[in-house]
Amino acid sequence: MGPGRSVQYPGSSVASTSAILAARFSLRYGRAGPLTIPKAGSALSTRLDHRNPLVFDTHELGRRPGALQRLTREVAAPADLGIEGVIGVPEGSPVELGLRLESVMEGVLVTGTARASAEGECVRCLEPLRQEVAADFQEMFSYPSSDGSDARGHRKAAADDDAEEDEDIIPLEDGMFDLEPVLRDAVVLALPMQPVCREDCAGLCPECGVSLNDNPDHHHEAVDIRWAALQGLADSLGTGEKDDMSGDAPQSARAAEKQEK
Repeated sequence: MGPGRSVQYPGSSVASTSAILAARFSLRYGRAGPLTIPKAGSALSTRLDHRNPLVFDTHELGRRPGALQRLTREVAAPADLGIEGVIGVPEGSPVELGLRLESVMEGVLVTGTARASAEGECVRCLEPLRQEVAADFQEMFSYPSSDGSDARGHRKAAADDDAEEDEDIIPLEDGMFDLEPVLRDAVVLALPMQPVCREDCAGLCPECGVSLNDNPDHHHEAVDIRWAALQGLADSLGTGEKDDMSGDAPQSARAAEKQEK
């Protein structure tokens, strides 16, 4: 096959191939538009979107060590912010952020607190509950290094470098950082693993499931299974004695009448 020629299989065309690729692009990225296929060896753009409320810009802070900036922002909670099936912050509910940005030699040190309302169910009585959660966090976002760094600021590891060191680096991207991963980790760690509606929750009856909070005097007679047969025998004997006593009652009454006469 000579240069500049392309191979087309039966029933296919360049137009149909482009349409298929465009459809896949639309499904993956949620938008349509001109499809540009990157050249071999080039990486897809992973730039942060400044319109995302959890993306913060540090250009105003500057790089002078010691510079400070305080920010407050209310954002909508991202999806899956919590412990699945136990307790979590509902998606879209308000999360109040208070941040302190400090410029240091290595990058920007972010210290903050997130406050939100979490919903779940009590592990004892299974009633729905709502708890206020406050999560503190601190994270360093590093400046991209000028020697041997890639587009995201990660240092290219040499053969003798420890690869795990690169994984701990969270770089700034075009002077911006994404707070969502840090927020998610902080909130999950601040949530209780076994939430309860109140500290003295009595839970449910293990025998019938009745709420012991509503029926504090509820209980079941505990019978040792080893004595169950004897208990049944005792109950039957007790019933027979009662029948005998009820049968003797008329005779004693007739004797008393004879004595009176």
